[in-house]
Amino acid sequence: MQSSTGRSRLRGDGSESAVGQHDAAPVDVRFDDPWYDALASAWGELDGGGGAAPVGPAAREEERGAADVYVEVQRSAAFQEVRRRYRRFVIPGVAVFFSWYVGYVVTATTAPGLMARPVVGAVNVAMLAGLGQFLTTFLFTWAYARHARLRRDRAALDLRWDTQELTRGAVGGER
Repeated sequence: MQSSTGRSRLRGDGSESAVGQHDAAPVDVRFDDPWYDALASAWGELDGGGGAAPVGPAAREEERGAADVYVEVQRSAAFQEVRRRYRRFVIPGVAVFFSWYVGYVVTATTAPGLMARPVVGAVNVAMLAGLGQFLTTFLFTWAYARHARLRRDRAALDLRWDTQELTRGAVGGER
């Protein structure tokens, strides 16, 4: 069988496919490998002299790839601060909102008499609590957008610019 890149693949039993044979040494790749067509840099490619190119860190030591830049940015103090600010808002917010939602559902199922109690005319406690769910959804969304704008967006934009500058010269980072 032949992949979309024109390279021959091995069948599941280990024998080579007759399609696309080019007198190349058999490559030990599983037929069911989903990443075979998306080879990493220098993996499975020839080195120009007919031999396989070296694979692993020795082949990449002299070149700095875009992946290395992203790992470096991810480990930076600025990135960690942006993530810390995000978690500091989102985790308590989700906990409060989820508790409010579960409390509404549990109260509606276990205390129907309380939820059916009229407040004003035909409006009862269940209707007010249900509308409160919508209101808190919009309030949480507004608070999240405000928090992001005031506490994270500028730092995240600075990280984005720095990352683009670093990847501009990196191997695999050019467009």
